Amino acid sequence: MSSRDRRRRSTEHAWFVTAPLALLAIAFSTAIALLTDRPVGDWGLALLLFLVMAGTSIPVLNVVVRRQAVGVTLTEVPLIVALFFLPPLTVVLIYTLPHVASSVWHRFSPTKLWFNVAKAAAATSLAGLILLALPPLEGVGPGTWGSLFLAVVSITLVSLVSVSCVHVLIQGWQVGREALRSTPSVLLTTSINASVGLLVLIALKTTWWSVLLLAALCVALAQVYRSYSQFFRQHRTLTGMYDLARLMTTSTEGAFADVLLDRVRAIMQAEYATLWLPAQGRHPEVLLTARVDTSGLLDVAPTPAVLREQAREIGKTVAIGRLLGDETELRKQVSAKQVKDVIVVPLRSGQAVIGTLEVANRLSDVGHLTSADIPVFETVAAHAAVALENSRLVDRLRHDAYHDSLTKLPNRRRVTGALEEAVKIRAPGEVVALLLFDVDRLREVNESLGHAAGDKVLLEVAERLRSCAPSSALVGRVGGDEFLVTLRLESADAALEMAARMREQIRAEMVFDALTLDVDTAVGVAVHPDHGSDPAMLLQRVDLAATAAKSVPGSVQLFNAALESRSLRRLGLAGDLRRALDDGELEVYFQPKVTLRDRRLVGVECLARWDDPAHGTVSPEDFVAVAEHTGQLGRLTEFVLREGLRRSRDWAHGGHPLSVAVNLSPRTLTDPHFPARVGELLDEYGVPPQRLTLEIRESGVLDGTDRPIPTLRRLRDLGVRLSVDDFGTGDSSLAHLRRLPVHEVKVDRSFVQGMATDPGDLAIVNAVVTLSQQFGLAVVAEGVESELTLELLQDIGCEIGQGFLFSRPLPYERLEAWFGAQADPEAVPAGELPRLRVVP
Repeated sequence: MSSRDRRRRSTEHAWFVTAPLALLAIAFSTAIALLTDRPVGDWGLALLLFLVMAGTSIPVLNVVVRRQAVGVTLTEVPLIVALFFLPPLTVVLIYTLPHVASSVWHRFSPTKLWFNVAKAAAATSLAGLILLALPPLEGVGPGTWGSLFLAVVSITLVSLVSVSCVHVLIQGWQVGREALRSTPSVLLTTSINASVGLLVLIALKTTWWSVLLLAALCVALAQVYRSYSQFFRQHRTLTGMYDLARLMTTSTEGAFADVLLDRVRAIMQAEYATLWLPAQGRHPEVLLTARVDTSGLLDVAPTPAVLREQAREIGKTVAIGRLLGDETELRKQVSAKQVKDVIVVPLRSGQAVIGTLEVANRLSDVGHLTSADIPVFETVAAHAAVALENSRLVDRLRHDAYHDSLTKLPNRRRVTGALEEAVKIRAPGEVVALLLFDVDRLREVNESLGHAAGDKVLLEVAERLRSCAPSSALVGRVGGDEFLVTLRLESADAALEMAARMREQIRAEMVFDALTLDVDTAVGVAVHPDHGSDPAMLLQRVDLAATAAKSVPGSVQLFNAALESRSLRRLGLAGDLRRALDDGELEVYFQPKVTLRDRRLVGVECLARWDDPAHGTVSPEDFVAVAEHTGQLGRLTEFVLREGLRRSRDWAHGGHPLSVAVNLSPRTLTDPHFPARVGELLDEYGVPPQRLTLEIRESGVLDGTDRPIPTLRRLRDLGVRLSVDDFGTGDSSLAHLRRLPVHEVKVDRSFVQGMATDPGDLAIVNAVVTLSQQFGLAVVAEGVESELTLELLQDIGCEIGQGFLFSRPLPYERLEAWFGAQADPEAVPAGELPRLRVVP
């Protein structure tokens, strides 16, 4: 368990300290009763000392440690007198009762109340045993001084150790050590109080009239402590403000908010410190909160937004709390958020209010923000406002130097710097992808309609790229008609898919006044490390890829050494693919899908393959891309569907009903006639709809628009199962799937294959499986290639898997042979799925 988890343990863990303390108190008190003839008595004097002890139990100095406050009191003064004059168990009683009264007064939880009671009883009963073990107290000489001093110090040490143990249990070792660091100052205070108590004892033994003088002395001593407490707090505040001013001037731009809020929270001894800057110009809204015991900043605040809006509107400090004043309506809203007190100060730039700074909840259960905190906080806010305004001025200058003046996108200088940084921090298994969008025929627009129209086209393209690019991507303008998108992806294939999807989204018609323009782009793609090791080389090669893309209007091209020849090869494939479809040269391979728990074959995925006499083995990437650009995608998809449904029908007639899965291109989902065609094929082959699964890649089904949803809903209404393929490779989340009519999620093979060696991949797969099951979605793991991976998937509850551990994609004849070799030789009841005996 991490230290952060330990800090957040429930306060119920305090019972692990309270219970032993209570047992010790009982044991010590029993021993006292057995060892002394008179364990209780003198109730009149006991009542008087109880009242004095209750009055001196009010803290005159508080030492805050994280969320808790250690109070310094004058209790040792009457305690010395009580230990001398009263029987030991009477001392235990009158020392413990004030702790009960204080806990009830402050409305402590039962856990804390009983801890305080057990601590007080155990400490004083131990002190009583110590006094019984030492020589009897006779007179008020040095021997008595030493015995009483030792007893009082033992009480203090028991309190410190028990409090430190509770800190360790609830908040971790670091907080416990911080509590123990206060031991020297607490022992010093105890020694002073004990010395005063001994002087009081000597005075009382001389004459009881000294009570009058002693009372005046105790009042004066309390005032001295309070003055020291105020001085100590002022010194701490001034030191904190000096450190804050120094750190704000030396902190980097990205660390400014962290430094400001962490120091403000520490200065004000508050649980929360929040900075709010409303949206202004190109600056978005900022809402950041520092919370004690929490690393980093939160993007939420504990207090209602109405408080900061009010402070901004009236331009004055808003303070709500027990010691700060009370506005009934606002107080209700604050209490509803479980906030006991809050101060909100407006941040000013001249006469304008540019935001607010706020603190909430004084640390410790008994502490509260007071009116004395307001001027201190306002001074801190004034320093922060100046530093913040200076930071924004510098930020504007930097922005202008690194951004395009027309589109406000990062320019080539900024993109080059970001690309260099991305190359340095690239994680294993990732690529840094560059997507260069070259706007077609921009010169014609400039020549025909003027540069103002050309600027409008560039602005519209920039806006569309910015809206359709993933949030992790950097979109920049690197030339007159060139836009570059750079981001980290899992492979070059993912970069190509991203480029194609974005190109489709930005090629919609652009309407300017009464004129409609059809603007297209050619896209070049290059990735690090495959195509270069430094930004200059990558930018040069993505330029080459974009230039090659122009030879095929509107295409997406990945850089390679034979880029031009590959482009010509794809042009040649277009006619050959049409012929191959006509002549039935394409073949469908099948990859088994197996239940992981009992290894039963539940279905197959259908995959198109093409071995051409002239071109050799053509990769699916190439012929699917050609099919998309030549209008043959519908024929290719129908070919695979027909073959899959035909085999499913044959298997069902043989007594082994297996489902088939077919991959769809995102472009297929834009065809309004596709669902009807699927229904016709299901009727033609007599296959129940639930035995057909249509797989759509995550980037296609979650493309940031609602275009695929009508087609998906019509397919769902047919009874067809829908699956999101390669899940995890895009920027979507399982929450997005809840609005889509899908039945299944396929975890991308890159995460599954890394489960056995990468805890991060294991955590991702575990999260996908857990959340998918909560949403009622089935989960299929792709890329199962080892027994260890299989065991891990079983442990986290994944139901179905496919991969080379079971079988590679096989043609139909080899699949039948494989099935016959792997199936359990025992008879399989009709209608049940066959179980694999051995998995190679």
